[in-house]
Amino acid sequence: MIKTTRRRVLQGALGLAAASTFYIPRFAGAAEFNYKYSNNLAPSHPMNIRAKEAVDRIREETDGRVSIEIFPASQLGTDPDVLSQLRAGGVEFFTLAGALLSSLVPLCAIDGMAYAFPDYPTVWKAMDGELGALMRAEISKYGIVAMDKVWDNGFHQISTRSTPINSPADLEGLKIRTGASALQVTMCQAFGASPVSLSFNELYTALQTGIVDAQLNALVIMQTGKLYEVQKHCAMTNHMWSGFWFLANKNAWEAIPEDLREIVAKHLNEAGVNERADIEQLNLSLMDELKGEGVEFTTPDAQPFRDVLAEKGFYKEWKEKLGEEAWAALEAAAGKLG
Repeated sequence: MIKTTRRRVLQGALGLAAASTFYIPRFAGAAEFNYKYSNNLAPSHPMNIRAKEAVDRIREETDGRVSIEIFPASQLGTDPDVLSQLRAGGVEFFTLAGALLSSLVPLCAIDGMAYAFPDYPTVWKAMDGELGALMRAEISKYGIVAMDKVWDNGFHQISTRSTPINSPADLEGLKIRTGASALQVTMCQAFGASPVSLSFNELYTALQTGIVDAQLNALVIMQTGKLYEVQKHCAMTNHMWSGFWFLANKNAWEAIPEDLREIVAKHLNEAGVNERADIEQLNLSLMDELKGEGVEFTTPDAQPFRDVLAEKGFYKEWKEKLGEEAWAALEAAAGKLG
């Protein structure tokens, strides 16, 4: 495991900033497979740092036959746009949170189930186990291949412009930004909040101008996206975990010879595991850093939030939507819900 510090993340970002897509050719010959990888995160995010390491190693080990160019920060379009490009083959690789992927693959909402995962060991038990396997199989039905290792986005918190959150009642009437996720929308509605669906690249401006009052994201996103500039309160709710599925267009993936596919998958999965460790380590220091930026923190008791969701039928509704098999796999890892 490689220890990650904020300095290391920033040093990596400075190295990546030398090229807008992070790719510096090191081989004279043209690659046989020139593929694009898109994501919606800032260049300084550990995902992009680890992805850069992976694509360099892939190019090295394949003797330059596979070249993957990285496009961070939604350079190729919004998440729905890039998901369409991925399916059409215009983009060969894409990382997307399960909550957003659920717009195409409904089962993928399950990895963001509210208050399902108390800690990282429980998360990886589910995602590297039966639940993750069920999700990858479902994703494959849509012309997309998911790598074996899910990358980490982190446990989500609730940040607000002016209202500290201490109980479910504090969420009533609050305009909260969600992605295109029915699960996030119904969770917010259960709390009496008003969900507003926006792409991540619209979020900063929406918070700045008051289109929305609050947002749901991991601390690392709050830091790398500079959301602390427009959000001065953060409730450590840990209300959901979010991961990034590393996705490939099926036709583009299968066009690569099997021996090269094994190399690509190996390095992408290794990078994903390293990024998990980065995020977990980084989270240990982020509260102090965000406090230094003027963010005030609260730590609400989780049980009243769970109780509201159960009383409003949230868990019952989602069990019916996602099916007995997937729900059983979730509860086998995370424990009984509802």
